[in-house]
Amino acid sequence: MPFDSGELFKDMSREELVSYLEFLLHHYRVVDAFWFLNVEKEYGHEKACLFNERVWGKATGLATDDLKERFGPALGLSGLVKALLLWPWKILVGYRIEEGEDEVLVSVPHCPPQEARLERGLGEYDCRAMHLAEFESFASRIDPRIRVECLFSPPGDHPPDCFCKWRFTLAGNRG
Repeated sequence: MPFDSGELFKDMSREELVSYLEFLLHHYRVVDAFWFLNVEKEYGHEKACLFNERVWGKATGLATDDLKERFGPALGLSGLVKALLLWPWKILVGYRIEEGEDEVLVSVPHCPPQEARLERGLGEYDCRAMHLAEFESFASRIDPRIRVECLFSPPGDHPPDCFCKWRFTLAGNRG
């Protein structure tokens, strides 16, 4: 059954709608964090990472299809950028998106999950497989020709001002 937001939102001002959207995005992140931490506590770090990879790989594909349906499909790297600008994690984390002639680079200067782990003395965790599953699912639903490459990510070496960086290209072009 589709969600009917007509009654809920009809009398809200733009500021109230933005505030409500910020509330939803914040809790989207909170649920993700507590879900992972509780699975990690109950089943161990390795299983939590495996489940995280599966969940985000699947959920991302479904969300990407929904984005395309709501905001229109667009192919190629320009379609990828259009969809990334609407992606909740881009909004929450502040991905830096650089568009080149034959590639798109996505950098993550602030990673709330990694920063929270470091603040609590837990150390960085290996998020490469999870983000690869997420980005491949996202990109392939935009355009099956898009390829994803991780340039660096935790716990490997990375600059202090960037946790991870990803390259997106079209098959047959570069890379």
